[in-house]
Amino acid sequence: MSTEGFLKEIQAIGEKFLLKLQKLPKAEPVEIVCFCVVLLFIVTVLVLMIIACSCCCYSCCGCDGRPDPKHRKSQVRPAAH
Repeated sequence: MSTEGFLKEIQAIGEKFLLKLQKLPKAEPVEIVCFCVVLLFIVTVLVLMIIACSCCCYSCCGCDGRPDPKHRKSQVRPAAH
């Protein structure tokens, strides 16, 4: 998919979302609850992704962006018999 096609798709999704938000005050309670559940799911996924990425970056790199030598993985070697 080209960049232009991707941007058009994102714009179409945004327009559908705004239309849904405009119709929400007149919607039935079941629709409002379903919309809130879907919105909560999306927000939860985004927050978890941000937390995972920040934890991963923090464990790999120090605050200044350089790798932290304390967190290097050590090679496990078989024990000699």
